[in-house]
Amino acid sequence: MNREPNHRLKYYLAPLEGLTTYVFRRAYHKYFGGIDKYFTPFITGRGLSSRGQNEILPEHNAGMRLVPQILTNRADEFLELAGQITDYGYDTVNLNLGCPSGTVTAKKRGAGFLEFPDELKRFLDEIYAKCPIKVSIKTRIGISDISEWERLLQVYAEFPMGELIIHPRLQREFYKGQPHRDAFRRAQESISVPLCYNGDITSHESLSTLLEELPSVDTVMIGRGILQRPYLPALFKGDIQTDSTENILPSLRAFHDELLEGYQAIMSGDLPTLHKMKDFWAFFSCGFESPEKYLKKIRKANKITDYKIAVNDLFQACPVTFSGCTGCRSCCTPKEKTPPPP
Repeated sequence: MNREPNHRLKYYLAPLEGLTTYVFRRAYHKYFGGIDKYFTPFITGRGLSSRGQNEILPEHNAGMRLVPQILTNRADEFLELAGQITDYGYDTVNLNLGCPSGTVTAKKRGAGFLEFPDELKRFLDEIYAKCPIKVSIKTRIGISDISEWERLLQVYAEFPMGELIIHPRLQREFYKGQPHRDAFRRAQESISVPLCYNGDITSHESLSTLLEELPSVDTVMIGRGILQRPYLPALFKGDIQTDSTENILPSLRAFHDELLEGYQAIMSGDLPTLHKMKDFWAFFSCGFESPEKYLKKIRKANKITDYKIAVNDLFQACPVTFSGCTGCRSCCTPKEKTPPPP
């Protein structure tokens, strides 16, 4: 029998480039909350861009425990960004060693850095020696073979990580197939730093199965699951029940409307805003029964007025579904996006 989620579990919102922006986080925190730590989509470059500044501004993240995430393979670049982030009052930054996107890994960044463990160790030597604040890491378990994980664990064991967040898939697997949970168990056995599990938590059943296999897990990071069903942490904690949707639909609608208004306020014209919202619906639609007909209208909309009509129709016609994603929609293979070079 599967172990039930409990109130002692900590929940993190995973950073998804272009999706979990400060506009998203602010609306999410208002209507759902239940997140112990939020992480920014990755920040890269030699200094904070206006985009990066907007992501970490305290006034854009009021009431949240936010950890900025950095993507780089250069220690000097990491330290410069971390120093600027420190000026905003943060005490922790997160290093992205998990992004599997080809445009990222081709530059030996994200999960691409894992192919060079000796070079990664030299990089970590420098940043842990010089960074003025704590450094946590989000990682995959290797590039193409799970045997790579042993060497990476040897590297990680040498550093005083604030936390190690593990998505137990290889870079080449992207988001397909089953996570290698034995790799997470191996980390539990071999290193003594706080660990967080990330990967394929999209329903009450999937979390219960995870906890049955890895009963000592006390922290989970959820990305796609929360985009599909923003109320997941509340469902896990027992604050809502699967036999009633009376209080969920109004919250989902209010959340959506505030997200739309937030993007309209910072974007110029209908098309950029609609592009952002259509990316969101690639995930969000998985939380509704039979949304395809209405989702097609949402995707075809070129004006906000047409988009709003299509959204109204979907909310009126499609009940909420509590089952996890079946793997048949575009949310199962999300497109990784890279910000323009600084």
